[in-house]
Order: sequence, then C-alpha cells, then structure tokens
Amino acid sequence: MNRRSFLALVGGLGVGLGAAGTGTAEAAGGTFPGHPDTRGVLHDATLCIGCRRCEQACAEVNDLPDPKPGLEDRAVFETKRRTSADVFTVVNRYDLPDGKQVYRKTQCMHCAEPACASACFVKAFTKNPDGSVTYDPSLCVGCRYCMVACPFNIPAYDYHNALNPTVRKCTMCHPRLEEGKLPGCVEACPTGALIFGKRKDLIRVAWERINAHPERYESHVYGEHEMGGTSWMIISAGPQKALDLADDLGTKPAADYTAGALGAVPMVVGIWPVLLGGAYAITKRKEQIAAEEQAAAVAEAVRTTQEAADAKLKASLEKAAREQEKAVASEVKKAVAEAEEALKAKLEAEAAAKADDAPADKADTTKTGEEA
Repeated sequence: MNRRSFLALVGGLGVGLGAAGTGTAEAAGGTFPGHPDTRGVLHDATLCIGCRRCEQACAEVNDLPDPKPGLEDRAVFETKRRTSADVFTVVNRYDLPDGKQVYRKTQCMHCAEPACASACFVKAFTKNPDGSVTYDPSLCVGCRYCMVACPFNIPAYDYHNALNPTVRKCTMCHPRLEEGKLPGCVEACPTGALIFGKRKDLIRVAWERINAHPERYESHVYGEHEMGGTSWMIISAGPQKALDLADDLGTKPAADYTAGALGAVPMVVGIWPVLLGGAYAITKRKEQIAAEEQAAAVAEAVRTTQEAADAKLKASLEKAAREQEKAVASEVKKAVAEAEEALKAKLEAEAAAKADDAPADKADTTKTGEEA
C-alpha cells in the first residue's frame, strides 16, 4: 500500500468512526491556511558541491554521531543514502539525463500541512509558526503511523533504544530558530546552496533564478505546491525524478486525506486511554512477575553457588587439616628417630670411652703392688 492509499484508508475509517460517534468529522475538513510569514529553506542544487559540511553541522547541532564515512571520502556518493534515527540529513549525488552530475540534500521537508501530524492521533507532531515541524516524544505511543504516512520517507524510529524508543527527524533546528539563529546546515554551507528566509520570499527568489537562467534550471520549484506546499524547497537542473524527488504526490494536503480520521479523534481519545490503560496494566503485571521470577532465580542461583562454595571450602579445609596432621606426624616421627639415633650414638661413645679407660686403671694397681 502506498502512502496516498494509506492516508485515504485512514480518512475513510475516520469518516465511519466519526459518523458513528461524535459527528465532528465534517468540522475537521478543510485545509490549514498556514502561518503568516512562515520561514523555510531554499536548496539550490546547482550550487551544491557535495562537501557534506551540512551533515557535519547537523550532527554537531543535534548531538548526533559524526558523519560516516568522513567528509573527505568521496566514495560515499557511490551509494544512495537516506536519513535515519542518527542521521537527520544526507547529501547524495545524481546523474542527470544529459550526463551532468548534481548533488542534493535530503532531510525533513517540513510540510505546510504535515502528513505525519495528520496521521498522529495523539498530536505528537506540531507545525510551528517558524515553519518547522517538531515532535514531542512524551505524547508518542509508538504507533509509527507517521512513518507510513510521510510521502518523503523521512521519520525514523530509534529501534536500538530499547528502553525509550522515539521517532527522530530533522527539526529545521527549531531551538536555534527560537534563539534567532540560522539552521545549522544553512550556516555551514560554503557556497550559498542553502538560503533561509520567509517562504514567500524564497519562492520569489527561486523563480527569479529560474527565469533569469532557464538553461541552468528546470522550470519547477519543488515544494512550492507538492502535498499542499513545504517549508523546504528545491530548484535544480534536470527533472525532479532524476533527483529521486517524487513527482506523483499532487498538490492536495495530507490533512484532506485524513480529515475524517481527525474528526473521529475525540471518540478515539476517549477509548484509547482505556485500551492503553489495560495494556499498560497487563504489561506492568508481566514485568512484575518477570522481575519476581528473575529475583527468585537469582536468589536460588546465589544460594546454590554459596552452598557449593561452602562445601568446597569445607572439603579444602578438611584436606588441609589432614595433610597438616600427616605432616606433623611425619615430623614428630622423624624427630623421634633422630633423637633415638643421637641417644644411641651417645651411649656408644660413652661405652667406648669406658673401655679405653679400664687397662690404664689396672696397670696403675699392679704398679702400686710391686712398689709395696
């Protein structure tokens, strides 16, 4: 199912729900006229040199990983890349039918009436007066309808964040805009390929360039009317399809497809907390049971390990005691044997000494008799 069919289906379902429920679907119809003097960015692809400094600036402003491969690696253009949860903008190279090559930057288009916001029933997306489309993760329920609805394939889901996954995309540096600064990519562009200003002024500049140099530009400002208009617009040489820009979106805003669904939101919002509450309770109960089972398993493992360690220690101590007793007995036996040998040697020495003294005493007695 393509995105237009999805939006139409959501709108049809919404009409049915609204008719059966609140009857406010008709009130939700119509289009948003847009904020006055909304801002935007004009990307002149004929001036882009593929330096990818915009990628580096985007990473720094949004605290994202550095671009990979590095900016000096031109082999990156051999593969078409798209945005992701950790990469809010990419620059790709395109081959035009006349053999020329152009570079184009891809990021959120910041639609005047965003499809992501139209498909989001909890209103996690907001179209701001400054032209940016921002996202509030505290409202998101993780349905990811925004990813399906977006005609430009931009919103990405932070799948690798298991504890707190969110939808992530370019915000046109909304925090910087509130401080009066330029978007990071616009500020970093060395060739003026990115221009920030009032949307109506950017459209005027775009057509002035196209009319002044018809040989250089395709006679089309992409984003001026697509899907009701976008705050990010592109002019370039060559047809838009050659730059992987969808040319079948039409000019109808996404809100027109989803008006019925948005009209049914009051009823859905009334039912949704009950469903989510029940799901949340079940999930928490499962988590509690799993935690208890895990704690019991850990305690049993600790107990078994401790018992095994105690038994091993006891066996080692008993063995050491036996070996110590054996060693002591051996040393005692050896000491006794040495003492017996020493005593025996002493007795033999004394006996020998007595034997040597006996003849001398006898001789002395004989001599004394003769003298007498």
